[in-house]
Amino acid sequence: MDTAKVVKALAALAQEHRLAAFRLLVQAGPDGLAAGALAEALGIKPSALSFHITQLAYAGLVTQRRSGRWVIYAADYGVMDQVMGFLTENCCAGAACAPAGTCTAETSSERND
Repeated sequence: MDTAKVVKALAALAQEHRLAAFRLLVQAGPDGLAAGALAEALGIKPSALSFHITQLAYAGLVTQRRSGRWVIYAADYGVMDQVMGFLTENCCAGAACAPAGTCTAETSSERND
């Protein structure tokens, strides 16, 4: 994935409602969520949701499809994987990364003791 596309994706996610919408769509899985259900879950008006979804779609992070009279939105996992891959491409200076949960940095509770 090229840098310009990653910047566009990260810019789209750099807003509270868009980030929350994308996270809900990721949790919903490939079936996605109807626009009304997504707006309700976020506590925003459908017109505001439309604005935010447009930004996410422009960045390639969400897809939409019709199911009868409903518009269903879903996360585009391929693009999400590409963005994550780009961000972690040079992780750990080329060495194998440590398994999850084995970080050696002290936790905030350890720093406060």
